[in-house]
Amino acid sequence: MSEQLTKYLTDAHSIEEQALVQMKLAPRMAGTPELSAIFTEHLAETAEHERLVRERLQARGAEPSKVKDIAGRAGGYGMALFAKLNPDTPGKLIMHAYSYEHLELAAYELLRRAAEHEGDADTVELARRIGGQERTMADRLAGHWDGAVEASLQAKDADDIGTELVKYLRDAHALEAQALQLLETGPKLSEHDPLAAVFTEHLEQTREHQRLVDERLSAHDAGPSRIQAAGMRLGALNIGGFFKGQPDTPPKLAGFAYAFEALEVAAYELLTRVARRAGDEETATMAQRIAGEERAAAEKVAGTWDAAMSAGLDALGVAP
Repeated sequence: MSEQLTKYLTDAHSIEEQALVQMKLAPRMAGTPELSAIFTEHLAETAEHERLVRERLQARGAEPSKVKDIAGRAGGYGMALFAKLNPDTPGKLIMHAYSYEHLELAAYELLRRAAEHEGDADTVELARRIGGQERTMADRLAGHWDGAVEASLQAKDADDIGTELVKYLRDAHALEAQALQLLETGPKLSEHDPLAAVFTEHLEQTREHQRLVDERLSAHDAGPSRIQAAGMRLGALNIGGFFKGQPDTPPKLAGFAYAFEALEVAAYELLTRVARRAGDEETATMAQRIAGEERAAAEKVAGTWDAAMSAGLDALGVAP
């Protein structure tokens, strides 16, 4: 258990390395002074998180993993580049930042549970403290959906709001395609009945979400992007392969699923605001309904974390 807890701490350190890269680059791409200030402030918090995790590793006679940290930093640059290359950079940036904060929150919630199994009170306190700050950061980002959409539309010099609305609907449709792929394979990957049950239940909701988005696209004489949807499904297959190769699949899959639900929440919050600017209240109402259901699904996933950690430790042969 001691060895496994150290591995979870090295995971947390690599996540902070990735976050540091993102927080350094994000202020320049944020699109509004308010969002830029939020990212700048969180950069200082993130640097403190990295230091605290590194010190906990050293206190346990260990060091951060160089391989994991290099991969984390590379992922940070990749995510920032993705946002920068999109014409609606502020929207894509806030959407992925919101999801990443939830990934960090999940990582620290799971780390706390591992530390409780080990009886490491200092790591329990560290995970609780940092997890709380990641949740606060996510909440702060959620207060700026309007500003991000406005900045995105200005950056694109979008004079046809109807065309922009179709693009946001296609983004939502592609996300649902990826969600469907993940939820269809998730129960087999999870090896964990409570999480599998959440996936199975949400699968039916997700099919309905995609149908609703299809209807709104049709109402605008448009359809989904086949290339975009196919790419997202392929991405889901790659993610599934990653989790299948993990020795502790249940907690890692539960943490990722939580962050993916946050990504969908963010996408529908942005879609809501674009729809309202286009005067399409039906799409705005639909987007708010789906965002609420994605939030509920995220909380159901979070409700499996205790059991998922126990199942992950069992899979590793670690006694609870």
